Amino acid sequence: MADEFPPSLRRDATERLGPALTRLPGDLHQPGGSLAKLSHVKRVLLFVQLWLVSFVLCAAAVAFSFAELDVAAAERCARIGRHLSALNTPFGAAVILTVEATVIVVLVLARLVRGHLSRFAETLAIACLASICAYGINDQVLKPFFGVQAPEVVLDGARHAFNLLLRSGDCSFPSGHMALAGAFAGVFMRLYRRSIGPLAVLLLMAAVLLVLGDWHFISDVIAGTFLGLSAGILAGEGWAAHAGSGYLDSDIKEEA
Repeated sequence: MADEFPPSLRRDATERLGPALTRLPGDLHQPGGSLAKLSHVKRVLLFVQLWLVSFVLCAAAVAFSFAELDVAAAERCARIGRHLSALNTPFGAAVILTVEATVIVVLVLARLVRGHLSRFAETLAIACLASICAYGINDQVLKPFFGVQAPEVVLDGARHAFNLLLRSGDCSFPSGHMALAGAFAGVFMRLYRRSIGPLAVLLLMAAVLLVLGDWHFISDVIAGTFLGLSAGILAGEGWAAHAGSGYLDSDIKEEA
């Protein structure tokens, strides 16, 4: 059958179809290709599975702490809390939120003036935004919904229990400070993998300080940390997907 076609026609067909046939396998690996989409779906499914496992473990830890540890730890830390009360003003949520909002405004102005931001500056802006959003959701939605009274109120005689939809300014579950810190840290943990260790240590120190100062129960800081880290990692993952593959392997291409 091949001999029925003139040699010139066969050469012309080869020249026209050859490059297209050569490119087909490679196109599958391009960002919009089938294999790239399949890989992205697998990443999302793995992320969801890991989050669900973490959620179950966090819920179990919160339940155990709520029933067995919270009140006892608050009673032991009451005396220490009196000496740490001076930290309320400089490390209050209002101060931290103001600092983060100021950082965002400065970075936006720098972007307008310079025309671009460094990768670290972009990550810092996303971290501040995620932190503010996590705090807002926690303070305006989750705390009133669960209605868990703060340690000082419980030590004065209130019952340590979930009072759903309690409209009170003394609700403490989950911890707003840990939601703030966890969301901020989560963004950096996702985009700068080498920061995971140091930031985890800082989060642990912050959680211990909140319990020692009698500002929060143990269950508060566990739930707040999980909420914050979930929000931060999600924000980091979303920004990495938006910015492109350069953000997905942060330890290979880090700016000096």
